Amino acid sequence: MVLFRSKTNKRFFLVLLGLYVSPVLRAQIDTVYLERMDPIFISSNMDEARRKEYELLKRRVRKTLPYAKMAAARMRAMEDKLNGIQGRRARNQYIKKCETAIKDMYMEQLKNLTIGEGQVLMKLIHRETGSTTWEIMKGYRGTTEALMWQVFGSFWGHNLKVEFDPSIDYQIEHIIQFERLE
Repeated sequence: MVLFRSKTNKRFFLVLLGLYVSPVLRAQIDTVYLERMDPIFISSNMDEARRKEYELLKRRVRKTLPYAKMAAARMRAMEDKLNGIQGRRARNQYIKKCETAIKDMYMEQLKNLTIGEGQVLMKLIHRETGSTTWEIMKGYRGTTEALMWQVFGSFWGHNLKVEFDPSIDYQIEHIIQFERLE
């Protein structure tokens, strides 16, 4: 008696069997299976340089994530208010008033950020808002001012067009998830 007429049928049957048996086996075993394993773990096997680099990144993320969340919340509130304002002049006045209020509240704290913390902050702002700092600045202040700040920031190694990419910035994502910062 021939069960499988071709290798394709045999493979198809094995895949179906695996899909059926897999949940049954998982229910019987006292282990949690994850779809994707996070590649970053702090262990005694990690060399000292990588461990220090990871700890530094963790401090930077812990320090800057609240600012990124605040920026995202402020942007959403500002966009809601701007949708109800008629006229370009009134919109620009409202934007300047919001900018002044934010500067008064956070400028002293943001001045004390290091270059590395600023770079992490820009990535986190992109992660939280979906827009790069370049796009945000261009939308609210115009292309000329955004270009001026891009040139000014490039002297210190910043790029306003930097994006948060979970596949590249997996350590930042891991820190946020592992430390439950969200």
